[in-house]
Parts: sequence; C-alpha cells; structure tokens
Amino acid sequence: MKIYTKTGDQGLTSLIGGTRVPKSSLRIDCYGTVDELNSYVGLVRDQAVNASRRDLLKEIQDRLFTIGSSLASDPEKSKMKIPDLHAEDVALLEREMDRMNETLPELRVFVLPGGHQSVSFAHVARCVCRRAERLVIQLREDSFVADLVVMYLNRLSDYLFVLSRQMAHELQAEEVKWEPRM
Repeated sequence: MKIYTKTGDQGLTSLIGGTRVPKSSLRIDCYGTVDELNSYVGLVRDQAVNASRRDLLKEIQDRLFTIGSSLASDPEKSKMKIPDLHAEDVALLEREMDRMNETLPELRVFVLPGGHQSVSFAHVARCVCRRAERLVIQLREDSFVADLVVMYLNRLSDYLFVLSRQMAHELQAEEVKWEPRM
C-alpha cells in the first residue's frame, strides 16, 4: 500500500463521509492541531519523569485520536461509526489533577514556563491544547461539535498545567514566579 494518493495535490482533502474540503478549512485546522497536540503529549509521555504516568498519557493520546476522528467527520454526511468520548474521560482528568494538587504547594501567582526541558515540553503541549480548544470553539459556531470535545480539551489544558507543576516538583526544578514590572 502506498502512503501517497495524490488526491490532495490540488489542496483538497476528504472528510470521513466523503466530503471534499480545502486543506485550509477550519475543520482541517482543528483536527490538525489536535494531531499536533497528540505529538506533544507523546513527547511529554517519553520523558523519564513520567514513567509512572505513561499509561495515562497514552490513554490521553487515544482520546485525542477519538477527538480527531470526530472532527474529521462530516457531521451531516458521515454514516461511519467513530469512537466517542464519555463524561468519565473528563472526570479522569479531574481526578488526576486533584490527586497531583494534594502534593503541590499552593499557587497564587503565574509561573513562567520552564525550569527543566521536560517541564517545558508539558507547557508547550498545554499551549497547543489551548489553541486546539479555541479553534474547536470557533468551528462549533458554524458546525456540530460535541460538547464533550470542548470540555475534554479545556480540562486537558488544565491537566497539562498541573502536570507541568508536578513534573517540576518531582525534578526539583525551580518554578519561576512571574513578577510583573510596574
């Protein structure tokens, strides 16, 4: 099987359901950004500090593929059964954040991303997640997007922030507090 089909050479691609759309469409930007996020989550998962969280991060990657499938489908034409999110997927992220927050010092200020390369990867993933969320919300203005997709991306960005703090704590990396210049 060849990986290239040449069907996109004119700048169009097919959604699940067969609808051809420009590769520059918002829907394509949405699931492309979710794919980018998935790659960054993979990079976070590969960090040694996350050995105990690899299974959870892999599950998050699976959910991102689920979201990508949903976004890659034509909501009006696709008859194909695609995987879906569940409220439990959001609840899992909430439980994990609550668990990590139990051991982290209280935070009342903004922190600058960084302190350790592994922590920085988590912050990049968080930023890409926020971008994906904004794009999906924009798409939802004109087309069907399941509410759980937005909820999951919103909670995932929060999770990635708490994860970055937990990683910094475990790596004994400094959390640099933002001190605004006045």
